[in-house]
Amino acid sequence: MEEKQKTQGELRREALLYQPKNGYDRLSAQEEADLNTYCEDYKKFLDAGKTERECVAETIRLAEQHGFKPYVRGTALNPGDKVYRANRGKAIMLAVIGSRPLSEGANIGAAHIDSPRLDLKPNPVYEDAEMAFFKTHYYGGIRKYQWVTIPLELHGVIALKDGSTVTVAIGCGADEPQFTIDDLLPHLGAEQSKKPLGEAIPGESLNLLIGSRPFKDDEGSDRVKLAILDLLNQKYGIVEEDFISAELSAVPAFRAVDIGFDRSLIGAYGHDDRVCGFASLAALLALGTPARTAVCMLADKEEIGSTGVTGMKSAAFDTFMSDLCDAQRVSLKACYEKSFCLSADVTAAFDPNFADVYEKRNSARVNYGMGLCKYTGARGKSGCSDASAELVAYVRKVLDAQGVVWQMAELGKVDAGGGGTVAAYMAERDIDTIDAGVPVLSMHSPFETVSKLDCYMTYRGMKAVYEAQ
Repeated sequence: MEEKQKTQGELRREALLYQPKNGYDRLSAQEEADLNTYCEDYKKFLDAGKTERECVAETIRLAEQHGFKPYVRGTALNPGDKVYRANRGKAIMLAVIGSRPLSEGANIGAAHIDSPRLDLKPNPVYEDAEMAFFKTHYYGGIRKYQWVTIPLELHGVIALKDGSTVTVAIGCGADEPQFTIDDLLPHLGAEQSKKPLGEAIPGESLNLLIGSRPFKDDEGSDRVKLAILDLLNQKYGIVEEDFISAELSAVPAFRAVDIGFDRSLIGAYGHDDRVCGFASLAALLALGTPARTAVCMLADKEEIGSTGVTGMKSAAFDTFMSDLCDAQRVSLKACYEKSFCLSADVTAAFDPNFADVYEKRNSARVNYGMGLCKYTGARGKSGCSDASAELVAYVRKVLDAQGVVWQMAELGKVDAGGGGTVAAYMAERDIDTIDAGVPVLSMHSPFETVSKLDCYMTYRGMKAVYEAQ
């Protein structure tokens, strides 16, 4: 049968109108197979990394499997060399040295690996009504009502005065206990139900239930607390004062799972921003010798402003890049002014259940690929870097050349709110920077949802950026 000739109107429509398509309508069978393989690896990464420390440890494990070595300052660098440097166990920088000198710049992928959670306070253990609890201080932007009555795990480290460190991971193994935060029963919740959503669960009520059995052969007060501390002392050799120098976090006890009858989505804790962190890492691990040096930055502290010694504002990234430049006798500023950074962070996926806060024409849609964000910030673009028109055109060209499915995106309606990424802090270093990442449903909740196609295309997009000339 002869193919029907397109009308002049159809031809002009194809040539002139911007008509994004669902990514599944553009995939080959091989691409869909590769997509599924990639997403299985991503789910394993999520389950292995419930905190930024665990993400760094898993990143090092994967990197060393692919030939990466810790970089020692002053060591000579040759094209194809693969090096990394961990920053205090909570952030990490990796690089594959390119065939061209760093004076011609680097291609950088920057993401963050911290996620909203509940941190224990420095003096967390208390007993009330013969039940023992941990006091918590929430980290990052959470909706507090989402964190009650769900199973939680405890992850982190306890640093002791003798210089040793105790690693804690409770609730993730078979037959291990888990924890929870109580909520008020509906029978007694009439007054609570009258409160605004953001006030119904105060931050100080996010107390982790940790036990109820009293210590035997003791008639003093706080017998349940004593029994809990006795168990912890037997298992970890710690006393109550050691919590002062601990970093312990309560995180959702959810495994990464497929969502939907068609298994087209992934539900998990920590997609923001480990979904982009893994894409940035996996793309780097898949490289040969790129033309320009490829750098992956996995930062901490983005959820609280990128501050601190392990955040994107820290000089640790500059020190790493300066050491690489020194090995080639290139000034850092000469490298930065020729470099490009893709700030790989998630964006909000349009949700028809809450359509009133989205501007549909400019929102990312599930299964439409990697979401490019020219700017983030709040309301009048406050706090964003706002990529130039020339930079957006460059990224369009790079992605299209590699067949990456992508879309343009904003976080929501102009006055509905807003959010930030590490982009502004990269741009302040005189590095051309644009945001891009995976659209997320239920962002910042204990159980977020993403599209497998969007995950895979973000990986493909990161690889295209690293390989760009």
